[in-house]
Amino acid sequence: MITERAITLRERRVAVLEGGAGRDLVFLHGAGGLTADDPLLRHLAARYRVHAPLLPGFGASEDAPELREMLDVTLHGFDVIDALGLARPLLVGHSMGGMIAAEMAAIAPREVEALALIAPAGLWRDEHPIPDLFAMLPHHLPALLFHDVALGERLLTGGLNLEDPQFLIGFLVRNARQLGMAGKLLFPIPDRGLADRLYRIRARTLLIWGESDRLIPPVYADAFAAGLTAAAALHRVLIPACGHLVGAERPEAVLTALAQAGF
Repeated sequence: MITERAITLRERRVAVLEGGAGRDLVFLHGAGGLTADDPLLRHLAARYRVHAPLLPGFGASEDAPELREMLDVTLHGFDVIDALGLARPLLVGHSMGGMIAAEMAAIAPREVEALALIAPAGLWRDEHPIPDLFAMLPHHLPALLFHDVALGERLLTGGLNLEDPQFLIGFLVRNARQLGMAGKLLFPIPDRGLADRLYRIRARTLLIWGESDRLIPPVYADAFAAGLTAAAALHRVLIPACGHLVGAERPEAVLTALAQAGF
């Protein structure tokens, strides 16, 4: 069971989703946010003690205007881990969260022992541009984020009509808050110099990608692998019949990949 609690950092509320038992695992979410019924969290909690902090502006986490750039967000991640009383947990990040996790492992390589990056953002290739999420409406997203488009429509809307005005109003209001935070890292392109810092990562690293990822295509796995020259051990897993939201489409495959990599 995943439950939510709050911690306080610099007089601001940070919501943390937690559950399970076992080795401590910190999960950093992507730009779409995270809820307690997320299928990946439930699967991870079957093997690990999961801690999933919500970034400022997401869910019940208060906005934090003092987090202005990548370094601020990276240090915020370590502040959260310290506040949770954790020491060198397994660090897992998806998409934008993968970008943050990689930055954390590069900035403080001795503080991260094991790192799993699920379709991480953070790099840019002109020949494979990443679509602009900030310019998209709900009906664009299922085909972009999922291999199974019908499944994507059901999961993203809860069965509501993507063109319904009330759904669109809720979508736009929620996105205005969440993407205000995400925009500091991803807009106009998700490149904040991570490529020049990947060599600093010493953690055992696992790269997980959906074979049908249309947002951050699997070619970026090659780019990350090329930069992770100093990683103590690098494992790569490409999951078939799966898009960018790997944790929603194939959560069991993520758990299997972690286990097989010795995490």
